[in-house]
Amino acid sequence: MSYMPSKEAEFVEWSENLITVSTANKTAWNLPEDKLTELRTLHNEVKTLHELCQTASYTKLDMQAKNEKKGRLIHLEEVFVRNNLQNNDAMTDNGRKALRIPIYDSTPTPLPAPDMIPEIEAETPHPRTVRIKFRDERAARWGKPEHVHGLECLWLISGKPPVKVKELLYSEFATRSPLDLVFEEDERGKKVYFAARWETGSVKKGKWSDIFSAIIP
Repeated sequence: MSYMPSKEAEFVEWSENLITVSTANKTAWNLPEDKLTELRTLHNEVKTLHELCQTASYTKLDMQAKNEKKGRLIHLEEVFVRNNLQNNDAMTDNGRKALRIPIYDSTPTPLPAPDMIPEIEAETPHPRTVRIKFRDERAARWGKPEHVHGLECLWLISGKPPVKVKELLYSEFATRSPLDLVFEEDERGKKVYFAARWETGSVKKGKWSDIFSAIIP
């Protein structure tokens, strides 16, 4: 997301601050302990690999592992900020400043629910990664439409095709295309099913796309 630094070293430091400040205020802000533990564990792995890749001894596999874990960390922190910090009644603007996340206008102009369905397309650019590109069904370029905050994507690894979107149990959110779903080694070769819809900044949701599938490489 735009508030996350694009330079890797700065992102690692930003991530450290997000987790440290959130952990120090977890009781006051009613933050889930399990989510903070998950973020801290993955952050430490990314930080270790980032530091290793600054040395002459790193390998191609180290770089690949770092990129995959960093992609997963970005998605998890994006969801954490959105679900647990931005829409948290216990949060203050001072808290958001300490976390280095956006402070939005408290009385934004309301937007209607999106009336379009996202066009999505899956690629498998790396092992254990399914990349989902998205755009407005009427658009020529990949990306979200104007006045839409981002894309909600539900997914599930399953041996048989889901019949309804509500059967997809896991959620990711992205504000720019593409969205990378990163899986574990023992999940390679399995089929992942996914569907998506647009969402506004006021959490008004559009219609779901069809359910698509891809094989985890």
